[in-house]
Parts: sequence; structure tokens; C-alpha cells
Amino acid sequence: MLMKRFTRTLWNNSLQIGKRYLASDPSKPLPDESERIDTAQELALDRDICLLVDEKDNFVGTATKRECHKVGPEGQVPLHRAFSVFFFNQRGDMLLQRRSSQKVTYPDYYTNACCSHPLYIDGKAEDIITAARRRMNHELGVPLDKMDPEMFTYLTRVHYHDPGDGVWGEHEIDHILFFQSDVKVKPNSDEISEYCFIPKNEFNAFIPTLEGPLTPWFNMIRRHRLKLWWDNLHRIKELAEPEKIQKFIQEK
Repeated sequence: MLMKRFTRTLWNNSLQIGKRYLASDPSKPLPDESERIDTAQELALDRDICLLVDEKDNFVGTATKRECHKVGPEGQVPLHRAFSVFFFNQRGDMLLQRRSSQKVTYPDYYTNACCSHPLYIDGKAEDIITAARRRMNHELGVPLDKMDPEMFTYLTRVHYHDPGDGVWGEHEIDHILFFQSDVKVKPNSDEISEYCFIPKNEFNAFIPTLEGPLTPWFNMIRRHRLKLWWDNLHRIKELAEPEKIQKFIQEK
């Protein structure tokens, strides 16, 4: 699908930041709530088998994507394994995307490049980087042969819980991956409605201009670790702590 693009002033003075890119026609009205989730998203809720884990990230069982994101009567959500990819071009600009309005969890929220789950496939748990390559290909259109596994840096893990809208939420041990390349992206409009690459020195001024909230996992990383990691892209592998599971205080 061809991408449509637009440029807009992002704050009240004359400063502008590059372009944002839309993955769908901006003139098309948003769907009614009853029509919001499309067929593919609905099918994935029961087709995709996620990995249940304990608080040390040990694999303890499986559950459907639906079961892993449905909020219980006391706000509980099953703890499962996830990953988040932070994607930078060679200049060091970071890709920020807006989740499609058709997403089941956190529709229309802004977040990092790719956020999803390793799955239980053919009787075994999928490797994190294999899952990340699969989803970056599906969501961002990055060819698999342009994503050598060695290009990913596995930084750390983050354990967080967020009840979302009270119907769909998250409770994950999130494996944080960094990926840097000038590979072109062709986002899937069923997954991503908008994206742009943001320079580091304009990021803090850019965030308040966004027309929706940040996902809870991205907001926690932004507050607690993103500056440190972004400042050290040139030596990012030296900062990797894959054996650690971080717990950050979440602020609404």
C-alpha cells in the first residue's frame, strides 16, 4: 500500500519536524466502536498462543492472546512474555508509530516501533528475536533479509501491569530490543495509522504535540531509560543487561 504523507506545524512557533506519514486515507471517517476491531484482529485473539511466565520470566504454560489481555474483575491480567523494538535510523532518529484504531489493546495510542509477543508454535516457545523479525515484517514491512538477528541488541526486560480500559489490558515481562538501520519501512495500515522518525534533540518538545496518549510500556521506558540508551546508541551493546528484570513505577 502506498503511504500518504503530510507536514504540519507541531507546536505554536514556526518550528516543524520533518513529516508524519499516514497509513490510511485521512479523509476516511473513523469506524464506529462496534466496527472498530477488524476480522484479522479478532481472529488473532484466539489463533495466537502466547507464553505465560512467572515473575522470573520462566515459561509456565500457554494461553490465547484473548485470555492474556482480558482484564479480570479485580483488574488482574495473566502475566505473559512480550517484546518491544526501538528502531533507529543511522542518523539516530527514532521511529514513533501510532497504533491503528482497529487494534484490540490501546487503539490510537502512540508507541515505539513494534510491540508484540513471542508465540507457542509447533510445540515450542518462539525465540524473542525470531518473533521480533516476524512482527517487524508484518507491521512495518521490513524484509526479513534486511534484519539479521545480530542487528538486534537485547537490552533488558521490564515487568509491568496496566489494566488498560478495564476490558483489555496488559501484564507483561517485556523484552526490550534496539535495532538500527536505514532500511525502508512500508507500514501495514491495519496495525499502524501514522509514523515518523524523531531526532533525539526534538523528542521532548514533540511528545506534548501528539494527538493521543502513549502506551504504558513506552511511557515507562521513556521516563526511566530511554535518554540513557539513546545517548549511547554508539555503544548500546555495552549497556545490555538481559539477565535483569526491571520494575518501574508507572505514572498516569
